[in-house]
Amino acid sequence: MKLGSENLNITLRHLRALHAIRAQGSFARAAEALGVVPSALTETVRQAEEEVGAPLFDRRMRPPQPTPLGLAFLEETAPVLAGLDRALGRMRAQAGLSAGRLAVGAAPSAIGDLVGPALARFRAAHPGISCLLHDDVAERLAGLVSDGTLDLAVAGRARQSPDLTQTELRRDPFGLACGAGHRLAARGAVTLSEIDPAEVITLSAETGTRQLLAGAAALPEALKETGLQAHSTIAQLCMIRAGLGVALMPKAAVGLFGDPAIRFVPVTDLGLWRALYLLEPARRARSHVAAAFLEELGAR
Repeated sequence: MKLGSENLNITLRHLRALHAIRAQGSFARAAEALGVVPSALTETVRQAEEEVGAPLFDRRMRPPQPTPLGLAFLEETAPVLAGLDRALGRMRAQAGLSAGRLAVGAAPSAIGDLVGPALARFRAAHPGISCLLHDDVAERLAGLVSDGTLDLAVAGRARQSPDLTQTELRRDPFGLACGAGHRLAARGAVTLSEIDPAEVITLSAETGTRQLLAGAAALPEALKETGLQAHSTIAQLCMIRAGLGVALMPKAAVGLFGDPAIRFVPVTDLGLWRALYLLEPARRARSHVAAAFLEELGAR
């Protein structure tokens, strides 16, 4: 690091040496504080004075005192050195994962047994890092990852974009979610024909689950569009728990809260699976904080 014009070769080494002498009150103590021999420190000061063209310390005084020129320079550069030390400290803390920020997005159904436990392990290992968890549908999460609002997200597949990479993490089957007291809850499996369309709670059209069901060839139209609709997986589960109806959902979504009042029943003739993907920015390097979280997630 050079300070001043291109004709003045004062480096960070010179700057630290000059400030150490003033702080320690002697060349010998300053050399010890810097971890150098006194002769090396004396040479460093000589180089700085040679660059400036005037003495910066009056060596006749005990302890040595800055000259008026040296004092002015030290006072003007003290904030620069302090700011640099603060920046270096923050950088070291973040590199060592003792400080920083992690912003993760997730589909609600990915939180319970995947993102949530990984975030808990990450937080326990790195308590100094602040964490944000943003739940939303895949398309909105993809936009937040692409524009840098989120470091990454775990959700269903989003539309292809040159700003996004999508890596499959896992798959789980769709089945019937119903209350524990429902007539089908105790069955080992059911068929689509046994599900009453009047009981089916669908999701809003923007959700990935709704889009997957809409494209399922085996699913009757009467089960795709019904008179009951929820905006989110969480609302859907709450409606099922309240006895409002049933839903066709991925298995992991049904178990989101581990609620014994809600059962998952396989549907033998549906043959539909939901995949979860890791969404990351394609045009930005993965941060060391995000990389550490992915270690906990099991996705490297």
